[in-house]
Amino acid sequence: DSEYTLASDAGKTRILNVVPSLDTSICDLQTRRFNEEAAGLGEGAVIVTISMDLPPAQGRWCAAAGVENLTMTSDYYHRSFAEAYGLWIEELGLLARTVIIVDADDIVRYVQLVPEVASEPNYEAVLVAAREVIGQ
Repeated sequence: DSEYTLASDAGKTRILNVVPSLDTSICDLQTRRFNEEAAGLGEGAVIVTISMDLPPAQGRWCAAAGVENLTMTSDYYHRSFAEAYGLWIEELGLLARTVIIVDADDIVRYVQLVPEVASEPNYEAVLVAAREVIGQ
């Protein structure tokens, strides 16, 4: 697998679904929910899930969960995403649960940093912001 960069989906709105690990219940729920919502966002948007899971584990999880509408990428090997975006929680050794919307011009237009890692994001707020950025 090649590494994902924002340039991989240049010209589209990118919704970055950042989760600690797909093997936890909240991350599982969150990623399944965004998989369901992806189809309604149209061709001008992609949802990219970023976790610390190894790529083979992500693949197994997607196959078991029937997740087909998301791009999956792992920050396990280099933690470059976590460090670049300031989302590494040192004490827990986890990515902070976050949703980031980057528009087609590579401008960050929305950030929802979930205050408690054991809580789900406010999906409706994310979807409202996403539709606004996409122009729906």
